[in-house]
Amino acid sequence: MNSLEANIRDNKTKGQLNLIRANGGVPAIIYGGKEENQKISISKKLLKTLIEKENFLSNIITLNISGKSQNVLPREVKYHIITDEPTHVDFLRVLPGVKIKIEVPVNFINQEKSPGLKRGGVLNIVRRKVELKCPSEKIPESLTLDLDGVDIGSSFKISSVKLDPEVTPTIQGRDFVIATLAAPTVMKEPEKPTEAETAEGEEGAEGAEATASADGDKVAAEGAKGDKKEGDEKKPAEKKSSEEKK
Repeated sequence: MNSLEANIRDNKTKGQLNLIRANGGVPAIIYGGKEENQKISISKKLLKTLIEKENFLSNIITLNISGKSQNVLPREVKYHIITDEPTHVDFLRVLPGVKIKIEVPVNFINQEKSPGLKRGGVLNIVRRKVELKCPSEKIPESLTLDLDGVDIGSSFKISSVKLDPEVTPTIQGRDFVIATLAAPTVMKEPEKPTEAETAEGEEGAEGAEATASADGDKVAAEGAKGDKKEGDEKKPAEKKSSEEKK
């Protein structure tokens, strides 16, 4: 269980709150039970270390206040809109026998032992957290689902999870799904052309080449014919010129 040192604060103005934050502290409040709400401040550095850990809002923390310890559950953290630094925390007193609602994360184990995952199956997680109603002293850290031996087509429902008799899901009346192991998604390849289509394509290409060749020969022949005519026309002209010289 994690612990934090806390100091009692008695600020009454916004300026005093800002001074606490400027000195590296975060204002917080403890509520719940028959006792009055208690104003405290905690170290921002230590708080950020705990927030970075997994499941901060579902883990009980021990606050040490003026020599006394108090188990609390973080319920809400407020952050600065620009810097994203924590600016306030709400803590709920953990009292024996008092039931609370809390979202507990789902944890999967033995992925390497799942034949479905080995064959390319996909684990579709429907609910990463499940809301439970339970005594504050019996809050589970997580709901564990074992993938050992699980094959494609299997599903995990809330009934698959072993819970303490005093711990119940807030959703009642149906066995809701937490996750499923689905078949892999296969991309459909483009259809290959049939042999007949391939032959037709080749014939078409050959026909186009033959046509182009015939056209080329025709152009060449016409060009040669034109050259011949031009040559014939030049000879009479030369003959006339020699006669004039005479």
